[in-house]
Formats: sequence, structure tokens, C-alpha cells
Amino acid sequence: MIEENAEPPEDTPAETPEPEAATPAPEPAAAAEPEVDLEEDEDDDEPVAPRVKPAIPGADLEVDIVAEGADPLAGPDEEEQAAIEAAAEQDRADEQPVAATIDLAAGARYRATGKRKTAVARVILRPGTGAYTINGKTLDTYFPRPALGRNIRRPLEVVGYEDRMDVVARIHGGGVSAQSGALRHGISRALLEADPSLRGELKRRGFLTRDSRVKERKKAGLKKARKKPQFSKR
Repeated sequence: MIEENAEPPEDTPAETPEPEAATPAPEPAAAAEPEVDLEEDEDDDEPVAPRVKPAIPGADLEVDIVAEGADPLAGPDEEEQAAIEAAAEQDRADEQPVAATIDLAAGARYRATGKRKTAVARVILRPGTGAYTINGKTLDTYFPRPALGRNIRRPLEVVGYEDRMDVVARIHGGGVSAQSGALRHGISRALLEADPSLRGELKRRGFLTRDSRVKERKKAGLKKARKKPQFSKR
């Protein structure tokens, strides 16, 4: 019989205790995310200011708009009316013939030379009925354009002798417009020979000033006076 209190043999291995569950190691702290500057984002979202456009020609002019409550059919005020009357008086003064004292004897001849561009006009004023003889032709035949005829008649109309003097002229050089300017210049200078006191009125109207504008000459290497040939790299 085996004793109940018999100890187990020494060779029997003792019960090994169960290992305790390993506690999980604490996870490393996640890398801190960079803070986003909200103010900068807000600045980026702001709309860009539009580009300023260049000044428009005529933007400084006043707009012709009737003010609220004003009568659109009302006439100009006192200042505007005074300016209008002053301008009208100046126009009437220009239209009135200038007082001139020209000797209209039978043998009176007043000669002068007028120029414009390359045109030269030799003019003779003599007593007559207002006839124009230019290179043996009448004014309307030689200058068929009405504007040129009016331009030529202006000096005699200003002094009031358009029906009391004849014009005989010889013109060469230039074109039609240049010849008309040369003829007017010659008539004005001939009137100055007839009455030197007319200088102020004729000069104020620009009749004694030679128009020195001419066509600019062509330059070497250019197509025209200033036009350059197109640039080609290859």
C-alpha cells in the first residue's frame, strides 16, 4: 500500500508558473504636425486688386448732363451769355473790313512775291473790278476747288477792296494747294506795299506768315523719311 502522505519523487518537475501577460510598451508620441498659420491662408485667399487702366483720352472733359431739378430748356446763365456775346463781337470785328487807304490811281501797281513749300507766286495788284488772272487763266479755272478760292480771296475781303482791285499773278513750282498758299501770301504782301498800316490786321490773321511746313526728305537706309525696313534676325 502506498501512503497517502507520501511525497512525490524528486524527479517530477514542479509546475512552472504561467508567464504574466506582457504589458504593451507605450507607443512613441506621434510627430507634432506643423501648425498652419490661418492668417496667411486667409491672405492668400484674398482677391488680387485689379490692374489700373491707363487714363482715357478725354476723361477730364465735362459731361453734358442736366443737373437734377434744372430746366433742360433754360438758356445759359449770365456768365455763359457774356462769353457768347464777347465771342460774337470778336467774330463781327473780324468780318468787318479793315480801314485801308490805298491809292487807286490809274497807273498804281503794287508788286510782291509769295511763297509756300516750293511754289513761288509773283503778284501784281492794280485798280480794277476784282478779277483774278493767274498764268493767263481765271481763278475758278486755275483753282477749281472752292476752298482754295475762298482762301485766296480772304486778304482783299479783309481790307474791303475785293471789288476794287485786280490780281495778276505768275505761279510756278509746287502743287495746287501750295500754289494757293503762295498766292495768298503774295497778295497780302502786296497789300502791305500799298498801305503799311495794314500790317497789324494782316499779321493777326496769319496772312503775312509764310507757312514753312514742307515734306521731310528721305534718309539713306530708310524706306521714307522715318520709316525703317522690317527687322529680320535670320
